[in-house]
Amino acid sequence: MCFVVWNQKPMNTEQHIQSFRNTYAALQNEIVKVIVGHTAIVEHTLIALFGGGHVLLEGVPGLGKTLLIRTLGEVLDMPFNRIQFTPDLMPADILGTNLVMETDTGRREFQFQRGPIFAHLILADEINRATPKTQSAMLEAMQEKQVTAGGELRKLTEPFFVMATQNPIDQEGTYPLPEAQLDRFFFKILVGYPSAADLNEVINRTTTGTKTEVNKVLDRDTLMDLMKLVREVPVASHVKDYAVRLVLATHPKTDTAAPIANQYLRFGSSPRGAQTLILAGKVRALAQGRFNVSFEDIQAAALPALRHRLIPNFEAEAEGITTDHIIAQILRDVPVTAEMVDA
Repeated sequence: MCFVVWNQKPMNTEQHIQSFRNTYAALQNEIVKVIVGHTAIVEHTLIALFGGGHVLLEGVPGLGKTLLIRTLGEVLDMPFNRIQFTPDLMPADILGTNLVMETDTGRREFQFQRGPIFAHLILADEINRATPKTQSAMLEAMQEKQVTAGGELRKLTEPFFVMATQNPIDQEGTYPLPEAQLDRFFFKILVGYPSAADLNEVINRTTTGTKTEVNKVLDRDTLMDLMKLVREVPVASHVKDYAVRLVLATHPKTDTAAPIANQYLRFGSSPRGAQTLILAGKVRALAQGRFNVSFEDIQAAALPALRHRLIPNFEAEAEGITTDHIIAQILRDVPVTAEMVDA
């Protein structure tokens, strides 16, 4: 194991920032030992981790989604469980259930057997292959960090991260995730095909019989400290106002709506979209050695933070207009400062 140690002595702000940056870089370096290319995807996954949110990775099979999440689980020294979602998976298979057990005295009594949800890191593999009933079992855990199982309310130990993969919903045998569940994902990350150079490197790494070993970088207590530091990063009022105006611009048929939102959206982003923009901006700032959030930090988080929180209308679907296209146009339409609106 090769841990990045969080200094126990009192540190000033610069030292805190440098410690965060070193840890972030160490995690990134270990992951890229296994994951070829996908630099932005690795970055967004780490931003969500330190921001305390869940990640949904979408792409066709075979692009390394599961490998990325499994590698993250290997570099973090915390309990890690994988749940393979299938059409016959039941809520009790995730949460746990009461079983009749025989005690040392020979008596029989109900005892709660915990399901795989009771871990710090959860890989929900192909989450959209399970039925909506089973998918709904994840809602309480993802939002409240607790589950209702065996007739009792049971707290999950923090930090608690769900890292889910899904195939595009037009693939056979998949179910679209409910909007309420999608909204609970911090980021939705699209995983595309590798370039020719990256594909050649994948072949070199996977067909020669060699295995890449990664080191444990981060334990639970250190991660909790770093997540607390993220919350302490200040955000200037004009930067916060920009994030708010971006989200308000996605609300069709309102005074703040961008023209493209009125044309192509049925519903815009929830308040969680604005929260995600700010938290992601804080993590990105720290990773770059800054203790303040910039407009660029907000813009860099816009696509993964908002793409799954917008619901297109029929016209958008008919014309092939994606939420990424809508967000990109809103970024062009919304000025960074309110003064530019009045100008």
